[in-house]
Amino acid sequence: MTQQPLLLLGIAIVAEVIGTACLAASQGFVRWVPAAISLLAYGCAFYLLSIPLKTMPAGVVYALWSGVGIVLISLIGAVFLRQTLDGPAIAGIVLILAGVLVINLFSSATH
Repeated sequence: MTQQPLLLLGIAIVAEVIGTACLAASQGFVRWVPAAISLLAYGCAFYLLSIPLKTMPAGVVYALWSGVGIVLISLIGAVFLRQTLDGPAIAGIVLILAGVLVINLFSSATH
């Protein structure tokens, strides 16, 4: 398998994280600019997500999509939105990150 599906999955994850950050900034779709960016970003994310699903197992794609997305949006929330996480939340996110690393380093489904 070429690296293109993983690259497109990575771009899809970034688009989804942008969409989620803008969704939070839209304040329930009251602010129209972040709401519009959120919809556009989610549309791009889902389109790009559909391409790796042609050649990779859906469970692996979704695990990477959701795991990396959770880690990134948690970091954005902490740094830019001043959202704090308690110990159990941080431990859970670390475990999710560990799962993403195990899939990428040891699974043949991503290669």
